[in-house]
Amino acid sequence: MASAGTARARCVRRLRSADFQAWDEFALKHRYGSPFHLISWKKTIEETFRYRPAYLAAMEGDRIQGILPLFYVRNPVIGKALISTPFAVYGGVLAESPAVARRLYERAKRLGTKLSVDYIELRNAFAEQCVGEPNVSRYVTFVQQVGPDEESLLAELPKKTRNTVRKSLKQPFTIEYRVTDPANFDRVHSRNMRRLGTPSFPRKYFERLQANFGHMVDIREVRLGCEVVAVSLSFLFRDQMHTYHAAADTRYNAMAPNTFLYYDHLRWAGQNGYKLFDFGRSKRDTGPFEFKKHWNTSMRELPYEIVLIRRKALPNFSPANPRFRLAIRMWSRLP
Repeated sequence: MASAGTARARCVRRLRSADFQAWDEFALKHRYGSPFHLISWKKTIEETFRYRPAYLAAMEGDRIQGILPLFYVRNPVIGKALISTPFAVYGGVLAESPAVARRLYERAKRLGTKLSVDYIELRNAFAEQCVGEPNVSRYVTFVQQVGPDEESLLAELPKKTRNTVRKSLKQPFTIEYRVTDPANFDRVHSRNMRRLGTPSFPRKYFERLQANFGHMVDIREVRLGCEVVAVSLSFLFRDQMHTYHAAADTRYNAMAPNTFLYYDHLRWAGQNGYKLFDFGRSKRDTGPFEFKKHWNTSMRELPYEIVLIRRKALPNFSPANPRFRLAIRMWSRLP
């Protein structure tokens, strides 16, 4: 049985500004850490969307044993929720042990009850992060091992993808790295989001990502002469390159600028010491899903958890939900 002194030394509490460095160090060292666990992501979401952070740290004395980034989100679409974390593809608990993860989970449930939220959403990247049972199967992610040998990279691609890559390499494309002004990125990306019926992010979001993450965020532009025909925003995190936002101008689809962009990312990552390229999250049976699975990738289910607090049933945010179908159709047709 733990002594009173030990019990007092162990607690789960809200994050303090004095913890920022230790929090990031823990996230960077944890095998399941991601850019979305870092304080830079917290700052970006706060500064852009004004959501309230409710970050939890499991402590033993002054030492962090586990972390859970959470935001309190309230709007007419999702109701009231604690999300780990909004606009991110990965999140959830990072902990030294299952016991520490359980402490964070229980503290989050108490906080959710206190705030009277409908549910808590944990966007786990790996099954080992789950504290309960994963109950959302909307998404998968795709990753690929990369190395410095470009010939091997090309040879290992499926034949159809390899042929499309070769076709794209014959086009007079150029690529700009480390773009500092997100204006072109925002223009191409927002146009693509509008076409798909998805509200686009404000430009401030991309500006704050660059400001807060610094060298860890890399915006790139594929150009055809003076025209920007494809764009990406990637995280360079530990030994991984994660392309988080990408879009191409559909008027140039026949020239395959999107394929050119991703192939250039893969060879650049391998030649610059990265070991893993993360294509990112996709819904099954969508265009991005089909595109990503044909790059010699490994697919992994994303075991998201939704913890019901006030709700009695899991929320349905599928585009097939009649509640959202009309809004999506209207948004995609706006000028």
